[in-house]
Amino acid sequence: MALLLSANSFAKEKETSEGSKEDLKTEIKEYIQHHLKDSHDFSLFSYTTDEGEHKYVGFPLPVILWDDGLKVFSSSKFHHGETLAEVDGNHYKLYHSKIYKTDAQGTINYDEEHHPTNAKPIDFSITKSVVMIFITGLLMFLLFRGLAKSYAKNNGIPTGVGRFFEPIVLYIRDDIARPNIGEKKYKRYMPYLLSIFFFVWFLNIFGLTPLGVNVTGNIAITFALALLTFLFTNLTGTKDYWMHIFDPLGDTLPWYGKLVLYPILIPIELLGVFIKPFSLLIRLYANMQAGHIVLMSLIGLMFLFKSWIGSPLSFGLAFAISLIEVLVALLQAYIFTMLSALYFGFAAVEHDHAEAH
Repeated sequence: MALLLSANSFAKEKETSEGSKEDLKTEIKEYIQHHLKDSHDFSLFSYTTDEGEHKYVGFPLPVILWDDGLKVFSSSKFHHGETLAEVDGNHYKLYHSKIYKTDAQGTINYDEEHHPTNAKPIDFSITKSVVMIFITGLLMFLLFRGLAKSYAKNNGIPTGVGRFFEPIVLYIRDDIARPNIGEKKYKRYMPYLLSIFFFVWFLNIFGLTPLGVNVTGNIAITFALALLTFLFTNLTGTKDYWMHIFDPLGDTLPWYGKLVLYPILIPIELLGVFIKPFSLLIRLYANMQAGHIVLMSLIGLMFLFKSWIGSPLSFGLAFAISLIEVLVALLQAYIFTMLSALYFGFAAVEHDHAEAH
């Protein structure tokens, strides 16, 4: 099969000019990059008419800028980056998913490294990622509200869709929170653990739908989630937790031994405080970003092969990766929740000093 595929690809290259093939590769690469980025409009799909006009199907989103005052307008003024937006005598251009202030001709100035040097207003816009976060938040509110009502009406027995979600809630409580945090303090962290699990899971699943919103593939989003875990961990840390960081060996070593080891151990312990949440944000971001890149690349191969062997093979691989991504979406939510609970367990630890001695 690999030999036939290679031969078929070679034959296709013979039929296609090198320039047009390179143009197609560039177009596929740009499409993948566009899919991974956030945007100021919600485009479902696009098509080209017989007259060569590019049509977008979707809806605009509000653009909110601070540039010597509040500027609010619709993203339809950009027409997907093809036109300038004029607001109160100022001109703004959408360039690589970022908004820059320009002149009336839309000139973008560059530095020596080809980075735009135009002024960027402070952007508070509601992008498509923000829309999906609002939708996910509303969905979670309705879900947990309905689950709580069903518990109250049926003496602790859920009904309807709650029957599907109840085992998940119980699993997070009994197999994640209790073993890692402890029976005494796990309840204080349960609201956050449940929220973060379903929030990440639902956003991951939405990213696999035709909506194509890769929210958890945005490092700003994963940074915010990891920051929450970092704050909960360190703001609720007990005295024993901080003593372990600044006095990791305790009474097991005399003070003169600590003088030698602590200049090394304490910086390592402090570094670990920041490495733990950093690993959370990178793991979630990298896995979801990589999954979308692989999936979109396999779909792009269908347009490169254009044959009865290569295209079905690419479609089959893309379908298989999609199924795996459904499992990865759940797995990443589980890992983020599990590690957060583990860090909370470190922060909530309390030693019986007499027993330890």
